[in-house]
Amino acid sequence: MDSARSWLQKLQPREKIRGSTRRKEASASGEGGGGGGGEENDEANMDEEALSNATKQKVAAAKQYIEKHYKEQMRNLQERKERRTILERKLADADVSEEDQNNLLKFLEKKETEYMRLQRHKMGVDDFELLTMIGKGAFGEVRVCREKTTGQVYAMKKLKKSEMLRRGQVEHVKAERNLLAEVDSNCIVKLYCSFQDDEFLYLIMEYLPGGDMMTLLMRKDTLTEDEARFYVAETVLAIESIHKHNYIHRDIKPDNLLLDRFGHLRLSDFGLCKPLDCSTLEEHDLSGSMNGATVNDERPAAPKRTQQEQLQHWQKNRRMLAYSTVGTPDYIAPEVLLKKGYGMECDWWSLGAIMYEMLVGYPPFYSDDPMSTCRKIVNWKNHLKFPEEAGLSAEAKDVISKLLCSVNQRLGSNGAGEIKEHPWFQGVDWERIYQMDAAFIPEVNDELDTQNFEKFDESENQSQTTSKTGPWRKMLSSKDINFVGYTYKNFEIVNDYQMPGMGILLSPLCM
Repeated sequence: MDSARSWLQKLQPREKIRGSTRRKEASASGEGGGGGGGEENDEANMDEEALSNATKQKVAAAKQYIEKHYKEQMRNLQERKERRTILERKLADADVSEEDQNNLLKFLEKKETEYMRLQRHKMGVDDFELLTMIGKGAFGEVRVCREKTTGQVYAMKKLKKSEMLRRGQVEHVKAERNLLAEVDSNCIVKLYCSFQDDEFLYLIMEYLPGGDMMTLLMRKDTLTEDEARFYVAETVLAIESIHKHNYIHRDIKPDNLLLDRFGHLRLSDFGLCKPLDCSTLEEHDLSGSMNGATVNDERPAAPKRTQQEQLQHWQKNRRMLAYSTVGTPDYIAPEVLLKKGYGMECDWWSLGAIMYEMLVGYPPFYSDDPMSTCRKIVNWKNHLKFPEEAGLSAEAKDVISKLLCSVNQRLGSNGAGEIKEHPWFQGVDWERIYQMDAAFIPEVNDELDTQNFEKFDESENQSQTTSKTGPWRKMLSSKDINFVGYTYKNFEIVNDYQMPGMGILLSPLCM
């Protein structure tokens, strides 16, 4: 703490001296330079103001960094005490000999020591071997990677800082990191650590080799009601887990529902998530591609298609839409498109659209172009129809109808319990669903298998990652105030359970 304080003290006088030197030089030139002195004084004042702003930014960044550092130190100490207390209590309740108890406690200490060593180690991209790319977007990429020291396989999400700054996404990416660090749930993808360099932000997450729900739906066309019930139920739990922490996802779609190697679902991609510190959000908080669009005007209706024709048209276009800059609005709630205030209820609308797609084969308001889809969503009362060929049960139609409706009538507006209690979910064991066999077991050959993900052109990626353009380039720094405090390490990253039963005993303790 003293060293940090002395660093701040050194930083401030240096800028003051520079400023006073410039003032003296400007004053001297003004006395001897006649009419040109005023312009030079103006330039000196501008330089001094720029220096002052730069200094203020550095001081604010240092203050934020130091406060966060010591706050995390205290939190880590408290979590370490809690882990030991919980383990001691578990051992006392279990039928474990005194010798085994001592060995387990010693192993926990070893694990804690390794975690502290890892906390001190400054992680970087060089600690990982970069392997196959499994995702690509406007801000960066996702690829499978292997940690060089342990050989552990992860998914690395890499985000370009200049794009974050240029598109005003700084708060979104910070919210994504914070949510992943705060929410301890087996329903969402697990974050192991995060770090940054001058050009990129990195999230090291668990690799889920089962692919995503979009891939599953493309392979199977539709799901049976039993299969859909299983995945809709796990999605309900995933959404509920982030809503409990006052986060709204705002981008629930099949692409963001990942499957682990056993077929269980995890919610991912929190790049548009937002902490709710008020009851509603304004539309400008969601910088989507549909902003500024007029969605109320009516256009000639698209030609009528059978369910099979509509399914073929959707499958032909969905990949292109998913990875385009326009994106697909098929899962966006009407209150978001209408630029009104909106809250957590918009995630439940998205769930209804996904459930419809699982059972029918395409989203409920799908049209030939995104703007027509938006118009249908806004006028959902006239466009929500269930094709008879799909053969949906009355209960399934009822769930979908109560999710794709007005906010004040929408199921889930008063909590996920409303959805869980619906008759369509009768028989679902909400407490044990993640311990049961999944509705679909993906084919996974080994820990590096990527067959369930789309293939990407690596050569095209090379030209994109090397470019740094625009005024944001000079702002890129690991100490930049925009990204201070981004670094994070999860206790579970130290995961070499070498003693029998250690994994079971420690798994509930990991933060």
